[in-house]
Amino acid sequence: MKNLKIYYILIFCAMIMGCKKDYLDVVPDNVATIENSFTSRNEAEKYLYTCYSYLPQESDINSNPAFLAGDEFWTYWPITSGNPLPANPQQIARGNQNVSNPYLNFWDGAVGGKPLWRAIRDCNIFLENVAKVPDLDPSLKDRWIAEVQFLKAYYHFYLLRAYGPIPIVDKNLPISASIEEVKVKRQPVDKVVNFIVALLDSAAINLPATIQNRASELGRITKPAALAIKARTLVTAASPLFNGNSDFAQLQNSDGTPLFNAVKDVEKWKRAAIACKEAITASESAGILLYEFNELVNVSARTKLEMNIRNSVADQWSNELIWGFSNGAGSFIQGWAMPKLDPNKLANDSFKGELAPTMRMAELFYSDKGVPIAEDKTWDYLNRNNLRTATATDQDYLQNGYTTVGLHFNREARFYANLGFDGSVWYMQNGTWKVQAKSGQAQSRKGANGYSTTGYFAKKLVNWKFVILPDFGFTQQVYAWPMIRLADVYLMYAEALNEADGPSPEAYSYINKVRKRAGLATVEESWANYSTNPTKYLSKEGLRDIIQQETAIEFAFEGHNFWDLRRWKKASEVLNNQVYGWDIDQADAQNYYRRKPLFSQKFVAPRDYFWPISEGSLIVNRNLVQNTGW
Repeated sequence: MKNLKIYYILIFCAMIMGCKKDYLDVVPDNVATIENSFTSRNEAEKYLYTCYSYLPQESDINSNPAFLAGDEFWTYWPITSGNPLPANPQQIARGNQNVSNPYLNFWDGAVGGKPLWRAIRDCNIFLENVAKVPDLDPSLKDRWIAEVQFLKAYYHFYLLRAYGPIPIVDKNLPISASIEEVKVKRQPVDKVVNFIVALLDSAAINLPATIQNRASELGRITKPAALAIKARTLVTAASPLFNGNSDFAQLQNSDGTPLFNAVKDVEKWKRAAIACKEAITASESAGILLYEFNELVNVSARTKLEMNIRNSVADQWSNELIWGFSNGAGSFIQGWAMPKLDPNKLANDSFKGELAPTMRMAELFYSDKGVPIAEDKTWDYLNRNNLRTATATDQDYLQNGYTTVGLHFNREARFYANLGFDGSVWYMQNGTWKVQAKSGQAQSRKGANGYSTTGYFAKKLVNWKFVILPDFGFTQQVYAWPMIRLADVYLMYAEALNEADGPSPEAYSYINKVRKRAGLATVEESWANYSTNPTKYLSKEGLRDIIQQETAIEFAFEGHNFWDLRRWKKASEVLNNQVYGWDIDQADAQNYYRRKPLFSQKFVAPRDYFWPISEGSLIVNRNLVQNTGW
């Protein structure tokens, strides 16, 4: 495959800078190598897999900013010698992003970022040459073209979400292109969105509804996946960051072309709602359903409910997945999330439990009445940090007789399914384990690394068949990472309906489908009966808040919150606060359960809503303009 990993020489770079640099859209002058890649079906299929190979691995905490570049998770700092925890995303979370050598640079493919412009180039090469393959069945050729169209669209979307307005690279320029032709410009957001959507519409025509060859093709793109990503693209484009955002009114190309439309357009939400419904119909017709766990017998209804929630993500191949990423996803992340549950195997240091949810996330989940804990008139919010001892009635959630805090009592099932913490219980195939994390206890800090800095653990990300071995290592059931699942499209649909026309029975119904799986009453019942703001769900603004919190809860720790806070323009509100955890080095409950500030985050708006383009890229191409604030 080395002959497919081609570096492209930018002619004018040598003239101006005396160096070589990969660039956006120049075809290399080694045509014989490319033509060889399309001499047979087998060779062309290799190139198809090359186009797939650039997909950012969303379960990788090293390269996915959505894990450690926000505030859902926190880790200790600085990263000590010999510890494999990634520093790059944490540098972003700590306000250290820069223009000289940006962290997680997906524009240039540097510092942990995938080279997505090179990915787009390779997609274009495939699309321009696949017709030459002599032994390729026409229907298979159409499917492969559709898959690569999807990938090309997705790479553009990934860049749009991170950088805002970007160049559109629909075709590669020949090596004979002039210097000026090579100096591409960023395109207005609306134009980029329409380009992505058109590609996805074209791809959906020839994609299969389901994967028939599940032994070898799971993870390949289907029609429901294309339509779901189209829905996500349009919901993103309709959201406040991109729709009527005057913060970027001055972001213009050198010729004066504005790159953001500063006028809000409600029609974008209507267009997004139509796309969401189309994706829902295609997904449900293909047999994609909200996940229910059916492997357990003789367990309480409460445990069954928790497993429904956990395994909608961590089952080997959940039937809720519209698109699952199966190339190594869901493997290493389990080791990062899993604490040393077995007190008899504490010497095994091959898994860490270092991916530590923050206290903001612990407070985000609803009460057991299905409303925010600060709104629940039956829940003691003011005393949530006071000590309280669990009783036998709490034993499905907490350890009987164990002292913890009020925050951990009477919470919704997703709280216990997502989080492990001092005093909790953790159901696994090989038993129900007790989490005890105060100093000196089994799950506490044992050294300079390998511990949760907040006192919380990401239970949701660990498959229930994970087994700790006696001395070193573990066995696990690797699961496909949920790139997008059905609950996602349900909540996007409810959001789009509300933003377009306000609250409606249709919007409520799709939120309630997700809430029912979580064991909660409907939005209408929960707010009317238990909230201090019982009519909140009746207004567009109130339902917006409800949908945003429901989304943040349902997709906690899956990499959504980082991008959602940005598209909602709430990052500057949420990420300008202290990050808190418990005082984990204390041995007694009174001192352990003190809120401990870990870091004071600073999010500079509007600058930090988008990645900077590196200074090197701006020097090479003077037609590129830098993002606002950088």
